[in-house]
Amino acid sequence: MGRKLDGLNPTLINFIENQKLFFVATAMEEGSVNLSPKGLDSFRILDNNNVVWLNLTGSGNETAAHLNQTNRITVMFCAFEGEPMILRLYGTAQAHHTDTTFWKEYIDLFPNIPGGRQLIAMKIDFVQISCGMGVPIMEYKNQRQGLLDWAEKQGDEGLKKYWKKKNTTSLDGHPTNILE
Repeated sequence: MGRKLDGLNPTLINFIENQKLFFVATAMEEGSVNLSPKGLDSFRILDNNNVVWLNLTGSGNETAAHLNQTNRITVMFCAFEGEPMILRLYGTAQAHHTDTTFWKEYIDLFPNIPGGRQLIAMKIDFVQISCGMGVPIMEYKNQRQGLLDWAEKQGDEGLKKYWKKKNTTSLDGHPTNILE
């Protein structure tokens, strides 16, 4: 059922561009495995083997902490409407914080979304496609607005205070480097 490819092709790129949700999984050699849902207009394809997404402020910052230690990552997209498919991107990634050259170079690929804290750049080693026949069909209604409203209300200084309080270490106590 599954197929393994060296990178993205036009059909898969089109599939990704039409998804409203994706999942990011990371893990260090020991400790907690992290799996995070991501939404909004936060994912961009640079080429067949490179993608980047805007990582928004959340209650934790596991992805950044894990990437500091072990840069392996998996991103998954599921078809919740139309033909069934699960698409996984396997590779390595790096978190680029708001004060980096990478951030300055690539942030304009995204709309002005309040609360952006990192750009995650991923190099795709390979892609796996599987059937997805067990994934339910669900109707998309809209994006939630709460995170955006909250982040806008915080402003830059409020977000930095929040990052200091909630986003500087992982659940396992590892640094995220968000304020360095």
